[in-house]
Amino acid sequence: MKFQEIKNNIFYCGLNDCDRRIFDELIPLEHGTSYNSYLVKGSEKTAIIDTMYPPKTKEYLKRLADNQVGKVDYIVANHGEQDHSGSIPALLEKFPNAVVLTNPKCAENVKSMLHVSDEKIRVISDGEEVSLGDKTLKFIFAPGVHWPDTMFTYIKEDNVICTCDFLGAHYTFSDVFAVESQELEKSAKRYYAEIMMPFRTMCKKYTQMIKDMKVDMILPSHGPVYTRPDFILDLYTDWTSDLPKNLVALPYVSMYESTKEMVDYLSSKLNEKGIETFKFDIVDDDLGDLAMALVDAATIVMGTSMVLAGPHPMAVNVAYLAAVLRPKAKFASLLGSYGWGGKLFDLIVQILSPLRLDLLEPVLVKGKPKSEDFEKLDVLANEIYEKHKSINLL
Repeated sequence: MKFQEIKNNIFYCGLNDCDRRIFDELIPLEHGTSYNSYLVKGSEKTAIIDTMYPPKTKEYLKRLADNQVGKVDYIVANHGEQDHSGSIPALLEKFPNAVVLTNPKCAENVKSMLHVSDEKIRVISDGEEVSLGDKTLKFIFAPGVHWPDTMFTYIKEDNVICTCDFLGAHYTFSDVFAVESQELEKSAKRYYAEIMMPFRTMCKKYTQMIKDMKVDMILPSHGPVYTRPDFILDLYTDWTSDLPKNLVALPYVSMYESTKEMVDYLSSKLNEKGIETFKFDIVDDDLGDLAMALVDAATIVMGTSMVLAGPHPMAVNVAYLAAVLRPKAKFASLLGSYGWGGKLFDLIVQILSPLRLDLLEPVLVKGKPKSEDFEKLDVLANEIYEKHKSINLL
């Protein structure tokens, strides 16, 4: 297939992976994903910015050959993870005069993960520029979105920026240019929630930096090219803001319906007070949906049944994921049911402690909830209402 030109001798040479259903052995993929690679032809030299996921290397090399790419001077590695850098050894074999341009941290990763030799790597500094003749590549270090080795490549004369994982989406397409839609927004939010949210502070910084640059296009390494950068930048401005929304996330696991009954009751009471809720069945629902809810939620209320003398293992897993995703939630509580005793909440509270949430009084029930237990849930609903009101969400 012929390369699609993005702008003035900048071409898309990446690939879709429509059939991939899980990423990093962790993240479910609704639409597969794309591995974006960009060919930049200057008047004197040619560069490839980011390469390809190793299982797609053979197809990638064929795509380059079919488009008669006969010379490459530079291979830019914006990030060392192999869905972007994995085809570097094969490219160096195909283009033996090429040199890898990357930052010091990424150079170490490329050497250790791909066994690329020192003599094939040119380490660049933050803000350094490399000329291709009528085009100039400027390198902007962006550690923390989402690895310490991440950088961006800005093509000065064309005013476009290659942002690697930042601002991306696990999304496939027939036309590389973004068609703005609710579906694309959802995929971008899911991607942010699962990959970028732990680094919200750094994402906020670089979102504003790129806004200030007023680039014409954003070229990420997953998902489509944004010809209207404000579409994705405005979304990131919202997602990375410090203020959550008037939303309570209610992840739960319920072995004999008692915990679910409590979750349903609390959700109904919160809705009556004008608070949106997101109920999430830990066993059956998609964790990506919970991650998206955590982007916005002001409060997390986790429900769990007891297994032996502690919380259900799947509730523990979700608590761990919430802790590592580091959402901007302000408040939390727990509810659950037990049969013969033990410590239902202690471990979950410990796991969530790095989030420094304001913990509201948990509701613990032996067996099926009774009238006095529902009264405790009424109290919890009122507490959540007052907390949301205190930060101007109501």
